[in-house]
Amino acid sequence: MAFLKFNKAELVNLSYSLKREIICANKTGAYCNTSILTCNTRRYHGLLALTLDRFGGDRFLMLSSLDESVIVEGKQFNLGIHCYGEIYEPRGHKYVVDFEADPVTRITYKIGNIVIRKSILLCPDVDRLYIKYELLEGPSQATIRLRPLLAFRNIHDLTHVNDQADPTPGTCRNGASFRLYESYPDLYLQFSDSKVAFHEDSHWYYGVTYSDEYRRGFDCKEDLLSPGFFELKLKQGRSFIVSASKLESDPKTFAPEFKSLSKLSGEIKDYRQQLLHCADTLITNHNGRMKIEAGYSWLLAGLLRETLLALPGLTLSAGKPEEFEQILDNLIADEQQRLFSRTTQVEAPLYLACVLQIYIDHGADPKYVWKKYGKVLKKVLESYLPGVRNEVVMHPNGLLWAQMDGVALSWMNAYVDGRAVTERAGYQVETNAFWYNAICFALEMEKNSRSRDKAFREKWTSIAALVKENFTKVFFNEQLGYLADYVDNSGQNMDVRPNQLFAIWVKYSPVEDELHPSILRVIDRELVTARGLRTLSPRDVKYRGVYEGSQRDRDLAYHQGCTRPGLLEQYIDTCFRIKGPSFWKRAQWLTEGFFEDLNKHGVGAFAEIYDGDPPFEAHGAISSALSTAALLASVELLDKYKDL
Repeated sequence: MAFLKFNKAELVNLSYSLKREIICANKTGAYCNTSILTCNTRRYHGLLALTLDRFGGDRFLMLSSLDESVIVEGKQFNLGIHCYGEIYEPRGHKYVVDFEADPVTRITYKIGNIVIRKSILLCPDVDRLYIKYELLEGPSQATIRLRPLLAFRNIHDLTHVNDQADPTPGTCRNGASFRLYESYPDLYLQFSDSKVAFHEDSHWYYGVTYSDEYRRGFDCKEDLLSPGFFELKLKQGRSFIVSASKLESDPKTFAPEFKSLSKLSGEIKDYRQQLLHCADTLITNHNGRMKIEAGYSWLLAGLLRETLLALPGLTLSAGKPEEFEQILDNLIADEQQRLFSRTTQVEAPLYLACVLQIYIDHGADPKYVWKKYGKVLKKVLESYLPGVRNEVVMHPNGLLWAQMDGVALSWMNAYVDGRAVTERAGYQVETNAFWYNAICFALEMEKNSRSRDKAFREKWTSIAALVKENFTKVFFNEQLGYLADYVDNSGQNMDVRPNQLFAIWVKYSPVEDELHPSILRVIDRELVTARGLRTLSPRDVKYRGVYEGSQRDRDLAYHQGCTRPGLLEQYIDTCFRIKGPSFWKRAQWLTEGFFEDLNKHGVGAFAEIYDGDPPFEAHGAISSALSTAALLASVELLDKYKDL
């Protein structure tokens, strides 16, 4: 039995099934993302999206859908499903009786006594999607008609009727190729069965509606071009395979490769295997450059903050230390400006120290790590001194002041009507905690490596002392017992947010140890939920506990109440340090709760955010690098403390 599956009653209920998505991603940066009914509900949905270097490495949706029809004794049964406004046509979902993800996606259709199974598999290292059709039961033979709907557009855009689109098919073995626009590569649709025939029947499908975009208040209607349809016979007990790719291939290889890749994919038997599988899909190796995908299907690869935060979990906690340095080296090469001179992510460059500390904790040789990355971190530190960055600078008290009018200079960077929802200008608590930790780490490494850079040690030892002296004075509120989120010219902003967690999590905490339990109690009381940490206390008038409504409503909730599974690692780690092994049961409950949601939102994946209010519904990117990495690290912590 498959690890993740849905039955007929669930599948035919559109309000249920259309909220559940599948995501297949590979190392080239290609993906297949649609609902479990293969009815596209987002502009990002489609059977094959590719990363195209000719367009700057953005993703482009090539094949939107492939509508199946079964013809028996002159009767045609349409298995596809599209939304047009409030109408669904055709209504192929009524024939769906079973869905399995194992991790190969399998959808079974039943039409009277006819049973057909469709299997979807994305090749791991090439831009190729396989779809296998099997006639399991029914007549001795049926006619299968497949009509491709083509998009040829950026995944963030929508396409409409135009006279530039060219539906003329090109020739290739066992199929046809298409190139709607000259600048694009060809899309080859090939079949393992040589008797397939293509019939030119070009027309536009007008007003295909993406219901999730409509619900969120975005442009939601698209016109898709179908150049015609393929037709072939399928005998009972037999199968054929369709290949969709920008590369033509030998159709004789489709069946053995599909079998080999299906076997290689293996069978997922438990939640941890699913977690590792999900983590693997979030690391791409496009053109030999390994990067972390921030989240499928619309977030980007190689982002500074997301890569640094997710890197240890997706590699070290996942048992792939050999990928750690490849990803980090590529990130440093690509993000020179943000690391050393200018960024709106003022805390992110300083998190490099945390990443290197975790690497050493996982067994890396400290001297080797410092020899390779020490100059980088020292250059990062120097960039926060006066005269380098405009967005953030060290003040005479040793603390970092971040301010650019109207700009959110932290990870809480949502905007509404052009205004930052949480600008947080001034001394940010997490930025200064990372600042102190990075300085102390650099000084420790310099000392242990017996560096001769006496000037560096003297200068930064005095700066570290300044930060330590002033951090608690500036941020801690004795009356309330926790840290200010930020401090500006008006004084302490005492919004209860999770940013203060980092100040007691970092290895070199600028906060006195005796204050840690008090700060943690406030976090426990007001921020911790069954699905991660809230971004704002529900006692705050600005709190928004549900991520729904218009774009404005959602942006107001994004950092004003939504929970972040990505914060779970730091929270659990801190609790184990302060509370000891007695916290294990609670940590297990917090972690395993996410496994209960694997049949929601992104099937088999871990969501970016959740509502701050019960029942804590999942939202955002369906497969998040930060959430996945945090859960991997949390599972690792559970193993570490289990027998203590």
